[in-house]
Order: sequence, then C-alpha cells, then structure tokens
Amino acid sequence: MNNIKIIEENTDILNEYSKISIEFKVESEYKIKLIENGLNGINFNEEMVSSYWKNYDSKEHNPSLFSDQLNLENWQVISAFDNNHRIGGALIAYNTDGVHMLEGKDDLAVLWDIRIDKAYRSKGIGTKIFQKSVEWARKKKCTRLKIETQNNNVNACKFYVKQGAKLSGVNRCAYGESSDEVQFIWSVIL
Repeated sequence: MNNIKIIEENTDILNEYSKISIEFKVESEYKIKLIENGLNGINFNEEMVSSYWKNYDSKEHNPSLFSDQLNLENWQVISAFDNNHRIGGALIAYNTDGVHMLEGKDDLAVLWDIRIDKAYRSKGIGTKIFQKSVEWARKKKCTRLKIETQNNNVNACKFYVKQGAKLSGVNRCAYGESSDEVQFIWSVIL
C-alpha cells in the first residue's frame, strides 16, 4: 500500500476508469418508516436481507458513455494507482448545464461516482480518494460536495458518514413509485 498514488485526471480516461467495477454486495438495507406520515420524523432501521449483487454500471449509467450525453469540460476524475495499475477513482461533476444534481449552482460539486477495485476495498483507498475530491472541490470554491447513495448501499452510507457527510435529503420516489430503492443525498459542507 506504500505505492498508492492519488492524482487528478481529465475525463478523456473514462473508458479506463469505467473498467473498475462498481458492483457491491447487498446484505442489509436501510428501511424507512415515516412517523405520522413524516410529520414527526423518519425512522431508519438497518435490516438484514437475502444477499444479492448490485451494479450501477448499466448502459445508461456507465461513465464511459457520459461524454456522448453531457459536456464534461468542468468534470474531474480523481484516480488511484498502485504502481501503474489503476485501482480506483472518483468522478466529480461541477458547473454543468443539464445536471439536475448540481441545482444550477456554480458553488456546488457532486461526487458522481466512486469506485474501488474489489481487491483494494476496505484498505483506506476510498478515504484518500474522497479527501482528494474534497480538496479539488475546495479549489473550485465550492461550498458543498453532494453525494447520492441508496438505502441498499449501507456500506457507502457508513463510509460517507465517516468522511463527515450529513444526510441532507431522502427521496422515496426518486426511482419510481414502485421501486424499493430510496435515494439518500449526503452533503459535506466545505
């Protein structure tokens, strides 16, 4: 782990970046219970589920295709290497028209995607990538870094909390009324 380098790269490497699997194993989920239909708060309970694998790299969500859909001029890739082997990274969106998560603001960055090679997970690489992402957003004079996860990505939720993120939004209908997935928005004030 002594040879790990974290660097900034342009989005022209998204094909290479996208080869790192974002797939994760779901073993528990946060279940949401509205207290008096939400009037008196929300209760979150982590519950064990029958395990399954989740992969967000479907055709329309694969970062290698983003340049066909969006202007990535203001986006950044933060990459992690072990020697010359790409082992992880993050994709950050900033100041881009048409990206709903950016809310039309130029002082907001979105950690669009973070991925670590399965062999390197739980070794502190994600923390280093996250810290470099925060540093990059601060250089852009952003006041907040926004992150989207789902209730079935419990490990990601716990990771972002460890990085100082606070839950700033819950959308039970973000993925359709019939979906069991709940969108969580996390924010780090910079």
